[in-house]
Amino acid sequence: MTGNFHVRFLGEGACSNAASLPDNEGSAQGQAMGVLAAKSRKVLLLTGTLMGGYADDLFYLLWRIMPREMIGDGYTRTRNNSLGTAAMGFLREHGILIDIYKEVEEGSHKTARGTRMTVHTKKGPGFGPKGIARHVLPYTAFLKLKQIGGNILPPYEEHFVEVGMAPDQACRYEGLEQSLKEELRQALRRGDKSLLGVVLNVLLAWPDCCFREEVVKHPRSRALLAFVPTVFGEGEASPKEERLLAICLAEKARGRRVLVYTTYTGTRDTTSRLKAILEAAGFKAAVLRASVDTSKREDWIMDQVDRGVEVLITNPELVKTGLDLLEFPTIVFMQSGYNVYTLQQAARRSWRIGQKQPVDVYFLGYERTAQIACLTLMAKKIAVSQSTSGDMPDTGLDVLNQDGDSIEVALAKQLVA
Repeated sequence: MTGNFHVRFLGEGACSNAASLPDNEGSAQGQAMGVLAAKSRKVLLLTGTLMGGYADDLFYLLWRIMPREMIGDGYTRTRNNSLGTAAMGFLREHGILIDIYKEVEEGSHKTARGTRMTVHTKKGPGFGPKGIARHVLPYTAFLKLKQIGGNILPPYEEHFVEVGMAPDQACRYEGLEQSLKEELRQALRRGDKSLLGVVLNVLLAWPDCCFREEVVKHPRSRALLAFVPTVFGEGEASPKEERLLAICLAEKARGRRVLVYTTYTGTRDTTSRLKAILEAAGFKAAVLRASVDTSKREDWIMDQVDRGVEVLITNPELVKTGLDLLEFPTIVFMQSGYNVYTLQQAARRSWRIGQKQPVDVYFLGYERTAQIACLTLMAKKIAVSQSTSGDMPDTGLDVLNQDGDSIEVALAKQLVA
């Protein structure tokens, strides 16, 4: 074989549209990839996460690596050198665009009452068969390690665990939910949408953070909307924390370390509490925080392993790319978050080449809460994203064209239903 070969690394997943590949034309990393592709005779892109459920996840990637074909299909820049219109056209042809028509009756006309029509367009999850046939299949080879043979990867299994709340916890959640839903409905009648995010975040977080008082105020007026006192004291494990302890005990008996993900590491910090509860149960636990520099995290983790750590606690955002955590074959998500990319990447941190043990991933959620609705919606988004990676959802092509919303919007709609 002759010829010169040049390899450029843009970071893990650099050719996917995860956090590392452009979802807009202003990404410096995406521009660098486009320049390299333009200067190369042949380009091989490698990724494990091709898209996150929306058609425009692929648009900028396709436009950068094969602009001639995209221009030939009519996706051109505007006079202002923008690709926004082309991206919208790609969405309309191959994805899901939801047009919302709102008719408002106006009585200012002299002779008759009139109406004014407004249209709001938003994108939904889905990538149609025509788009897959035109823009994915001709340029893509789907190859999974398990297809190579030789048992390169061990078995991988995900477990969904629905946890029942304690009686007092469930009663207070029900009261909080009813109160906030009513406040939200009244606000929406007044055209005030500022409560949507507040209500959603509180109902998702409170079951895991009821070891602290919850004070809910209106983001604008600062009026008190709800107050819930502490349910679990310091060192008193909640039902989900008890389930985590049970998993950790079972894995310790098998000689396996556990990686625990929690998304609440800021104002509602749960990492210190989890560490204290685990240590009280006899585990050697450590918390990886954002203060550990990205370039030093792998060494930091290996140092903790050398010290005999049995449980590592962190936010999935801190380890979702660039790290192989082979020492932690069991992963527990205390919360899932909203981001499909983050969840998929973080869930497979230990299911990498070199892993010899079976990998088990647990998703914990409190029953009859917004957490279960969030997990259900995340599962639907993942099914859509997998359809462009060679894995068709069990429900068939219907899931590719579902009339869906973003996870936050879909959850908000359920709240006011």
